[in-house]
Formats: sequence, structure tokens, C-alpha cells
Amino acid sequence: MVLRSWTRPGTEVDVRFGVTGHRVLPPGIADRAVRHWGRVLPAGALLHGVSMLADGADQLFAGHVLAAGGTLEVVVPCEGYARTLIGDDSRARFADLRRAASKVTTMPYAEPSDQAFLAAGQALVDGCDHLFAIWDGQPARGLGGTADIVNYARDHGRPVTVLWLQGVLRV
Repeated sequence: MVLRSWTRPGTEVDVRFGVTGHRVLPPGIADRAVRHWGRVLPAGALLHGVSMLADGADQLFAGHVLAAGGTLEVVVPCEGYARTLIGDDSRARFADLRRAASKVTTMPYAEPSDQAFLAAGQALVDGCDHLFAIWDGQPARGLGGTADIVNYARDHGRPVTVLWLQGVLRV
């Protein structure tokens, strides 16, 4: 099943897909997400993705969107956000994905903080029609974590698709 909205037969309406998820993905989770996206997401100009470009789930999704020929919008939580990424490879991917984005919005926070991450996650949800969550279902480990963004999406009527493998524990 391809996730897109229809107004009348043959007339597709663009749907904006967002992502939230864990920064470190256990084995098997990334493959599951990519296979799912390959089955359900449109390709080309109909695919619009929104991501914060954090390590793990966010960068994985952004890469998939661009590889499928879609457009990418980025919500950056704050100035200096790249410093919060785990390693040099992740910071390099962040820079590459940010340059490839059709739109980049930087939230009005001077430094990284839980409040900046929460505000960016909420802005991401507000800018999408459907949210993918690569999430183990557990509470957030800090304000603005995956669980907080999923709850915000659900509270605001956004459909959420959780991608995880039963029995897999988060690192």
C-alpha cells in the first residue's frame, strides 16, 4: 500500500512525511525501516520528507527521501546543532543532507537544549501529514525525545507509523 492521499481517481495529492527516532539503531531496525519506506512511499516528485537530520533514524530517512528522488525539508533545532551529533561521519552526512535540502528552517535557539529539540520536533510534526517513528515504545530519555514527539503527533491528529522489531532492545 502506497501512502498518499487521493482527491479523485487519478489525482494524487502530495503528502508530507516526517520522521522521528532513536539516534543509535540496533541491528535490523534500519533495514526494516528502509524496506517499509520502499514499499509504502511514493517516489520522485510526490515524495516530500521532513527531518531534523539527527544521527540514526533522521539521517536514514533523509537519505531515503533523496535517493528516491523526493524533496527534503530540514528543521534544525538550534545554532551549533551539528556539535550534538555523535561522530565526524554523522556531522559530514548532516552537512551533505542539509545542502541537498530544498528548505532549511533553523529554530530560534542559540545553543542545543532539550527545549530546542522539543520545539524542533513539534515544528517537524506541524509541517508533516504523516509521521514515521523508529521507536522502541519506551519513554523519552530527555525532553524532546522520540516518545515526546510521537505523543505530540498523536495529540495533534497526525497518523504515526511505528517501525520497530518486537524483542529488539534499544542501546
